[in-house]
Amino acid sequence: MPATLDQILQIYHQSLPDLLFEAQEVHRAYHNPRSVQFCTLSNIKTGLCPEDCAYCSQSVHHKTGLESHALLSVETVVAEAQVAKAHGATRFCMGAAWREVKDGPQFDQVLAMVSQVAALDIEVCCTLGMLKPHQAERLKAAGLTAYNHNLDTSPTYYDQIISTRTYQDRLETIRAVSNAGISVCCGGIVGMGESEQDRLELLEVLSNLDPTPESIPINCLVPVAGTPLENAPPIDPIDLVRLIATTRILFPQAMVRLSAGRLQMSDELQILCFLAGANSIFTGAVLLTTPNPAPSQDHALLQKLGMAPLPLPHS
Repeated sequence: MPATLDQILQIYHQSLPDLLFEAQEVHRAYHNPRSVQFCTLSNIKTGLCPEDCAYCSQSVHHKTGLESHALLSVETVVAEAQVAKAHGATRFCMGAAWREVKDGPQFDQVLAMVSQVAALDIEVCCTLGMLKPHQAERLKAAGLTAYNHNLDTSPTYYDQIISTRTYQDRLETIRAVSNAGISVCCGGIVGMGESEQDRLELLEVLSNLDPTPESIPINCLVPVAGTPLENAPPIDPIDLVRLIATTRILFPQAMVRLSAGRLQMSDELQILCFLAGANSIFTGAVLLTTPNPAPSQDHALLQKLGMAPLPLPHS
């Protein structure tokens, strides 16, 4: 049953010990609390995006000094996926700075990437912008596991962040992905000046998706000079922990992914996020265009905790 905003508020505003205890109970019922899935995100086409997302270094509307590059070769991307797998990643995501997928040679090239990465026996995810139903079906046929298309924030706050694509556009892409039988990866970004209510309204929208997302990334904004949000204040750490715990309780079976912004987090905050129900991180020195902890740091942190990267289901 979808959750109402009142129900979400009740969960979120429990005392922190009670909230974490409930999140742990839910987490342990559906997941191994000693495992964290490692994912790697490759930027297969950088910059020159026509969208005006206020947080993004890749938009043509912002002067961030980012060097753009065309779509990478299939061989380059497959080699990146092999390195990611060697570092413990069991999910490899490919992101292209496009507004939407267009049929033609470049999409065919992405389909070849999907097929060859899937042959490495790891999960394959893409985030390519808006998709039409027939394109989602082609990605499914190529072997795509999941498609990431974030809602970013609440419907109320959305037009403060983006004007070139509507909330409904995003929901239609998510519907096309679901209808094609691809699992949906959908979450948001916090620390963009949104209110607590906006964050919880985003969870309300996610809980009304049918099916609900299999994967929910929670990104903390990494402010980039030259973007409208370059001076945005970060989310309060305890608010982040509360948000993750609430997400875990609302979406018991989902992978809750502690995504962008981990380099700015202390080990202690990351540990609290794991205790709150986060069970996936993105590894690799760069996350699209922003810095990220090195794989060696992530392995060292998990080792300190007596935890381990999540293996592939059959290994």
